[in-house]
Amino acid sequence: MSEKNREGKRTARERLAEEREKQKSAEKRRRVLIVGGAVVCVLALAAVIGVLAAGSGKDDTDTAGPVTAPSGANGEDSLAIPVGKESAKSTLTVWEDFRCPACKSFEDAYRATIHELTDSGQLKVEYHLATLIDGNMGGSGSLRAANAAACAQGAGKFPAYHDVLFRNQPPETDDAFADNGKLVELAGKVDGLDTPAFRQCVDDGTHDSWVAESNKAFQSGGFSGTPTVLLNGKNIYQDQTMTPAKLKQLVRQADAA
Repeated sequence: MSEKNREGKRTARERLAEEREKQKSAEKRRRVLIVGGAVVCVLALAAVIGVLAAGSGKDDTDTAGPVTAPSGANGEDSLAIPVGKESAKSTLTVWEDFRCPACKSFEDAYRATIHELTDSGQLKVEYHLATLIDGNMGGSGSLRAANAAACAQGAGKFPAYHDVLFRNQPPETDDAFADNGKLVELAGKVDGLDTPAFRQCVDDGTHDSWVAESNKAFQSGGFSGTPTVLLNGKNIYQDQTMTPAKLKQLVRQADAA
C-alpha cells in the first residue's frame, strides 16, 4: 500500500472519529437540555402552586378565628349594629365602608337629620359594615376601622365614633385607617372611649372575623355598592329626588300612620 493510500485511510478514520465525537457531544447537550428543561418546569409549577396557595388563603389570613359579634349587635347572624329606639316605626338600614368617599358624602349630608330622627324615637338605624375599598384599592383600612367601630360599640360609643371616623376619613387611596394607632388617636375625640379595653380590642382585632362575615353578607346581598341605604326595605339612596327633608317627611308619615 502506498504512503498516499495509508494517509487517505487515516484521514478518513480521523474524520469518522471526529463525527462520532460530535454526535456524542450533541447527544450530551440534548440530554442536558431535556433535564434542565424538566427542572425549570418543575420549579415553575412549584412557583405557580405557591402563588395559588398564597392567594387562596389571603382573604382569611387576618380574619381567621372565632366570630365575635360586638355587644348589642342584632339582625341575621348578629351582623347589624343598632342605633335608636327599638320601638321606632321606621328602620333605616345602612351598608357602609369607612374608607368609602360616597359613604362620607352621605353621612355629611344626612348626619344631622338621622340624629334628629333617632333621638326623637321616630327612627332606628341598623348599620352594616363592609370592606369594599380594601378589596378594590388594597390595604386593610376598611377592616381595621370596622373592627375599631365594633370595639366602640362594645364600649357603648358606636354612634359618636362612627361619626368621628367619617369626619376624619383619609383620601380613598390613603390607607391611613390601617394604622391601629391612628384609630386609637381618633378615639380620643370621643369622651370615655380611649381605654385600655378599647385599645386591646383594636390591637387584637377582636371583631375581625365578624367584620369579614358582614362583608360576605354584603357581597351576597346583590347590592351595587356602598353606601346602600334602605328605608323600611326600600332603597332610597337610588332615589334621585331624595333629600334630608324628604327622608324626614317619609319617617314622620310612617310614624303618624
